[in-house]
Amino acid sequence: MTTITFYKTGGFYYGFEENGHTGYGESGDDVLCAALSSMTMLLINAIEVSYGSNVDYRIDETTTDIKVICKSALPKYEKDEKKQYAISGLIQAYFFQLMDLVEDYYEFLDVKEIEAEI
Repeated sequence: MTTITFYKTGGFYYGFEENGHTGYGESGDDVLCAALSSMTMLLINAIEVSYGSNVDYRIDETTTDIKVICKSALPKYEKDEKKQYAISGLIQAYFFQLMDLVEDYYEFLDVKEIEAEI
């Protein structure tokens, strides 16, 4: 099972951590795992390229664990409110997309959110 924990503070989503393999299919042939990886990389690339913001991320190729932190989603680190809301909104959209996936793949995917300060 893959567990994805989203981090937010003051209503702003600023990162997440993905741990474990979904187990939906064989390693290398798991469409659910591939979908998660694809959405994660889309999010990282959108923030870095489209919004010109730094994203701190770590991908462990052995364990498939991923951690993504984007301080630009928080007022404390980003003065441009539009950019801050756009980045936090992208991360929040990923959260809602995954919550939809949980409805069909609850045996393979767990999604939660926690309040956490950077």
